[in-house]
Amino acid sequence: MRIAVTQPAGSADARHNGRLARRIMREAAASGARLVQFPEGFLSGYAKEQIAGWADVDWPAVREELESVAELAAELGLWVVMGSAHPLTPPHRPHNSLYVISDAGRIVTRYDKRYCSNTEITRFYSPGFEPVVFDVDGYRFGLAICIEVNFPTLFAEYEQLGVNCLLLSAWPVDEIFFRKAQAHAAIHNYWLGLSVPRQSAGLMPSAVFGPDGSVLATVGPGDDLAVVTLDRGAPEFHIALDLARPWRAEAAVGEIYRSRRVEDPRSSDRTSA
Repeated sequence: MRIAVTQPAGSADARHNGRLARRIMREAAASGARLVQFPEGFLSGYAKEQIAGWADVDWPAVREELESVAELAAELGLWVVMGSAHPLTPPHRPHNSLYVISDAGRIVTRYDKRYCSNTEITRFYSPGFEPVVFDVDGYRFGLAICIEVNFPTLFAEYEQLGVNCLLLSAWPVDEIFFRKAQAHAAIHNYWLGLSVPRQSAGLMPSAVFGPDGSVLATVGPGDDLAVVTLDRGAPEFHIALDLARPWRAEAAVGEIYRSRRVEDPRSSDRTSA
């Protein structure tokens, strides 16, 4: 299973973003990718950074470009995870979303950012409330967006939902974000795709982390994407996938510890040497 993470230079112009997305999709398909991931807010433009107010967004253009992306996905046989604002019925604010477009050219689900920043939740977006998983070629994917990297329970939830790869699309503003994402991959023993815009290249590249936390690939300077093969049978991930992940799941349940609890005054007395 080959996936591509991207690092395009998005804009407030949905037409431009759509054209760029389709060019990158063709490049990803030519590299053998079955799925391509784009950054947070890429298609519509990201509020706070590129969008000052929702009246500035050409919503018909966003919809038309999304339809064109879906049509090309079907032509290429490519799954697409596309960051974009998703408009709601006025006066409700949009969601900050990731559309999941299948290789048949259909939007099969959508993830709406649950943990928005203070500025996002007070000025720009309506929150989502549900995790989203989907399956491609026997691999299960989960979705998260940007500041959610700071909420470990969300990443643990996806481990419990059986994901093999977590796709984290973001517009990060500090370098430590990269290490946080890497740590989640290592802690939960799944692959993690990180897609950020070209505007964040001075802080970090888009990357794919292995289930042991290793950096498998990064988008190089001047490039738009990096492609990685996910292989559950790879010997280098035997410890992470076959030993560490099931053991940690068992340990989290806790019975292995409760069954070995001892009653001993030397244990209960915390003041003696």
